[in-house]
Order: sequence, then C-alpha cells, then structure tokens
Amino acid sequence: MFHARRSGRFLSALVGGVLVLTACGAGDAGRTASKPASSGARSITYAYEQEFHSYNNNTAAENATRNAGPLQRVLTGFWFYGENGEITPDRDFGRYVKTSDDPLTVEYTISDRAVWSDGTPIDCDDVLLWWGFKSGKIKGFSTSGTTGVEDTRLPACEKGGRSFSLVYDKPFADWIAGGPGATELLPAHVVAKQGGLSEDEFIAAVKARDAGRLEKAIKFFNDGWVSEVSLPPAELIPSSGPYKLSKMDTGQSLTLVANDRWWGTPAATPTIIERFITLDEQAEALHNREVQIIEPQPGPGVLKELRRIKGVKVNVADQYTYEHLDFNVHSSPFRDKRLRQAFAKCVPRQLIVDSLIKPVIPDAKPLEIRNVAPFQANAAEVIAASGGAGVYRKQDIEGARALVAEAGKTGVQVKIGYQTPNPRRTVEVQLIINACGKAGFKVIDKGSEDFFGTVMPANGYDVALFAWSASALVSGWASTYTTPVRCDGESKGNNNGCYSSRKVDRLIRKLNATVDLDAQIPIIGEIEKQLWADVATIPLFQHSSLSAWDEKIRNVVPNPAQSTITWNMDRWSLS
Repeated sequence: MFHARRSGRFLSALVGGVLVLTACGAGDAGRTASKPASSGARSITYAYEQEFHSYNNNTAAENATRNAGPLQRVLTGFWFYGENGEITPDRDFGRYVKTSDDPLTVEYTISDRAVWSDGTPIDCDDVLLWWGFKSGKIKGFSTSGTTGVEDTRLPACEKGGRSFSLVYDKPFADWIAGGPGATELLPAHVVAKQGGLSEDEFIAAVKARDAGRLEKAIKFFNDGWVSEVSLPPAELIPSSGPYKLSKMDTGQSLTLVANDRWWGTPAATPTIIERFITLDEQAEALHNREVQIIEPQPGPGVLKELRRIKGVKVNVADQYTYEHLDFNVHSSPFRDKRLRQAFAKCVPRQLIVDSLIKPVIPDAKPLEIRNVAPFQANAAEVIAASGGAGVYRKQDIEGARALVAEAGKTGVQVKIGYQTPNPRRTVEVQLIINACGKAGFKVIDKGSEDFFGTVMPANGYDVALFAWSASALVSGWASTYTTPVRCDGESKGNNNGCYSSRKVDRLIRKLNATVDLDAQIPIIGEIEKQLWADVATIPLFQHSSLSAWDEKIRNVVPNPAQSTITWNMDRWSLS
C-alpha cells in the first residue's frame, strides 16, 4: 500500500496503507494579520503546518498528510486507521470478508444508504475508478503506490452494483487493508463527466483498460482537483463522509461543514476549521485560543511552553513516523555508492539525537532500521536479522574522508533539501554541514518553502531530509524502495530518489505475499540489510507525537498512524 509524507506531497497520509510524506515543518503559509472567523460554540479549530492542496491525495504528487488529514472524514471507505493506528472496518460505509485463501478472495458490499453529497449513489463506477488508478493496469493514472492491488483481477460489477470481489493472483499479507479505504474512493461520476464520458462509457472503458478513451478523464483525475488558490467548484468535490469541504481562504484556513447527506451518525460539531499555522507558532495560537487543537513538532522548548498553558491537555506518545535522509541516486553525486557510504559515515546521527530528541524522549537512540518502529513487538528480531546499522552505527570522519578521496570528489558540493521553515531541521542540517565538511563534502543548505511541491518531484536535490509517516502494514513501504518505471514525478511513487535493487524488488514481492507474521521477520531483516549495503537511505530517529488541546474539547484521540489526530474529527465536541 502506501506511505505518506507528512505534509508536502507525502503523510501519506491517509491514502490506503501507503507511507505518507511528512514535512513535520512549517507550511506554505503561516498566520498573517487577518484571521478567519473565530471558533464559536458550533465550530472547532485545529492547526496544521501546511496548506491543503488537493481533494485527491492518491496521486504521486499529492500523497501527503496536508491533504489526507482533513479528508479523513470527507472521503470514507471500507476501513481506516482507528485508535492506536489499528486497521478498523468502517461499518457505516459497508462490509467486507475474506471468503477464500486459494485464490485469496475478499468480498465487499457498499451500504445501500451510501451516497455522495450530491445524491449520486456510491457504487460500481467508483470502485472501478479506484481499481483503475490503484492497480497500475491503466496507463496514465498517477498513483502513490499499487502494492497488492496490482495482483487483483478486475472487479466484476455492473452499473449500479454495490457488491464486488477482489480476487488476488497471489497471497497478500495486508489484504485486510487491500480494498478502498478512507480518502481512496473518489467520485467516478465527476471524473467521467470531466472526461466527456457517460457512466456506461466510463465503466466500459475501465473494463477494457482503454487508456485512450479515458485520456481526458485520467488527466482530470491527476490534476483537476488541485487547489492552487481556492477549492474546486462544489460539484467537483462531493463528500462521502460526515463532513464536506466548504471553502478555503488561501494562506489562512480550510473550512469543513457537516454533510447533510451523510447516512451515518451525524457530526458532533457542525463546522471544523483547519488553520494553516507554522509549527513554531502553534503553541502561541493555542495559548491565545486562536485554535483549540495542535500537533506541533516535538521539542523541549515547545513541550515546556505547552505545559505552562492553563486549561490545556498535553500528550506525548509513540508514532509511526521516522526522520531520515533520502539520497537522489538518479541525478546527483550520490549515484556513486562510495559517496553515499562516506555521507553515512560522517552524518552525526548520535549528536542529532542527543541535541534535539533526548530532551523530549530521554531514551531515544539513532535508528538501526527504517521500516519497523522501535516500539513494535518485532523490532528487536528485525534488527538482529538485519545486522542493524553496522559500520554506520558510529560516526567515522576519517573513514568518510578516505572514501570521498577514493572517489576523487574532495570538495564535492551536496545540496540538502527540506521543507522550510522548520527550526529543528535547520539545526539538523547545520550539524550535518559541520560534520561532513570535515570529511570533504561541501554541504549546502537548500531548504525551500515548496520543497515537496516542486523541488522533490523534479529531483532538484542531492539528499533530502524529511519524515515518513506510516503504519504497522508491511505493504505500506513497498513503493518506497521498489524500482520505479521512470524517475519522474508521476512514475516514481514514493521512491523519490529512484533507488533500484532487483534483490530488494524480489524480497518486497515475497514479503507482501507472506501472511504469517513470524515468517515476515527474516524477510524484513534481509531487506534492511540490503538497504544498508546499498546505503539507500540514512535513518535518523523515530518521531514521537506531541499534541495539545483545550480541555473543553471532548473526544480528541491522538493517532500514531498516518491518519493523524483528525481520524475522528466528527466526534470532537465542546463541553
């Protein structure tokens, strides 16, 4: 499935099970002098560091928590990341059950009451749109990842049908999250109309996998829902959840209002407002009650500040999010493995943790592996199977300098990119500049406010500093290390640096087909061992979540998965 980058394009968010890119940094715009209408008894306001950018967070370019967060209860599906990050069936939306292991078959039934907020039934055409982009079997659709779905057969459903089956050609470890989940099911009737097709024509074209006939529809799917200045017209963004998108004030806020066509339990609060506020200003905004819920980046200063605010609940907890450095192995000096090895030796991982993380998490350590969180039950076994960080466990400036010299690249310029403003990441970069400068690298701070939007998709960096937000699903990180068809913004999925290893490709396929949890451990260990051998990325540290909210707000439940604190926003209420 997928992996979301927190904010930016990643955070992924909640786009199925894929990793989501998490900026964990300030957004495209912070607070300005003007303010949206203040929250009253009928509204609750929360803060997020980046501006909402697209109603469709399933594409490679828009797979990000800045989109997935507010969409949690706008676009529903058969499952979501519930409390403690667990896969939770959404009984309001429908039912699903595994009916066979050979071949693996899962039967799905959409609720008879399920309708888009414009009154259109949610049925077969919506399922076929999901399968069309998620399977990778129709050329042109941009998708953040296809894992699992590419091994399913075309769902056999007809116009108006609400039941279908996913039949897999091979076992799939995460079948429980294999069908369309929260934020994944989009309105096919809108896509068909924008593509100049009737519902019948759209269904026929998907079944025929006719990319030519679907060309205009696919173009709209990829680009038509992007919100550059304001939300698309209401008729293009119907809701299937308790809330619907109402308006966006550029640089300020996104407003969600209760969906009067929602067939489940009505939203507890009629209006939810997301304010775009940089991380370093969120504590002050909560103190002033400009917002009532925040998720700032953890740090000793902000934690101390929050604990001084009266009438506020503060929560620090484990989170499926980790900080790392991602090499551009396609078009940078780091195509040379020796330079990746040298950089891994000089990056001051322990100093970064000691300086920036231990003041919040006293027992924090540099990460030994990437894809299993330290708090997961199988972490120690995976580390043992992989050998952990090995020679990169401790900083080695002399060894790094020797490798740079061997490559004939002493003084090589390295651009390190990340989303700004982000005070903590700026400090991380400076620590790396100081350390790796001694090893022969000339590291340049190339942080930018649109790093995820334009720089990363175009490979305009040498090494990127960001965080992945994920879950316990093993298929969630598949597209991050799978060889991309092409190294461009629409084709590389979550593999931003275009890393390629046929061995890792094979191991990931094997892992995704391994249902037995114990049998997964040695496979994950072998993948991690190869990622270290290739120095595909450099894991730095596991994030903890930090959230705080006005104690008058009920039912705020932080979530360790990529769904973020908004996963149950329809239950938030003022006491």
